[in-house]
Amino acid sequence: MPKRKPPPRLHHPRHWPMWVGVGLLWVLVKALPWRWLVRLGEGIGALLYPLARDRRRIAQTNIRLCFPELDAPAQRRLVKDHFRAMGAALFETPFGWWASDKQMAPLEHIEGLEHLREAQARGKGVLLLSAHFTSLEICGRLMLRHQALSAMYRPNQNPVVEHFFRRNRERHCTRAIRRDQAKDVIRALRQGEVVWYAPDQAFKTRASVIVPFFGQPAATNPATSRLAKITGAPVVPFFGYRLPGGQGYRLVIHPPLEDFPGDTPEADAIRINQVIESAIHEAPEQYFWTHRRFKYKKRWGIPDPYRLPPG
Repeated sequence: MPKRKPPPRLHHPRHWPMWVGVGLLWVLVKALPWRWLVRLGEGIGALLYPLARDRRRIAQTNIRLCFPELDAPAQRRLVKDHFRAMGAALFETPFGWWASDKQMAPLEHIEGLEHLREAQARGKGVLLLSAHFTSLEICGRLMLRHQALSAMYRPNQNPVVEHFFRRNRERHCTRAIRRDQAKDVIRALRQGEVVWYAPDQAFKTRASVIVPFFGQPAATNPATSRLAKITGAPVVPFFGYRLPGGQGYRLVIHPPLEDFPGDTPEADAIRINQVIESAIHEAPEQYFWTHRRFKYKKRWGIPDPYRLPPG
């Protein structure tokens, strides 16, 4: 079968700088060892901290809301550490796309694979629950060494970025499923597949529920509960963390959630948020804090914290 060519609109001149950037990433990934790439990325992240004013303010606001027990200097250190983690992701993500299995193997430290096997034995497919950590993409690639996955994804507004994320997920995964294609997810689960997805970002549709996330009201996606109820698929939490000192990545698979789904979508959403909170506490600097997790629609009547100066 011939390789699918990018849609012609991707070749518009306005996208040429992005193509150059992707090409540079490809060259660096092929030329440099993984440890050098991570260090280079962390350095770039440190340089971006004083420059990326808007993203820095979002991260400051999120960390102020989620970690009020930290004093101002500790919150500032956490934001700086987060920018270094984001910088590392700049190179980790394409490394996960283009590195060989031989290059990937030494980076993996996996725990709890037996929990996934137990869930699969139920014969209902598995919802592999993750969250948006900066190492999400490369940890997913490492997980694929042990288990075929169908991956849900959120389309990117930049068509070049969208093209590469979708193409590389399709290349490595069983299939790539847009997050709005619920029927495809249900079909995959009923066919016994493991579907990997991260429902932790702000969900601002009429189907969302407002439940606490780190004690703050957050517009939350109740789809985990709905999919589990429709298909009977167990929900298995899976999180990946970048280890210090160039040791690679720790992949942690937890036991399937018991008595899930529960009585209401709201109670289930609270439970999912609590699972994600526990994972974040393992490596708080590696969570994706530059996303407006607490952005609300006016109809909910909740003040927008991103319009206020950070503490």
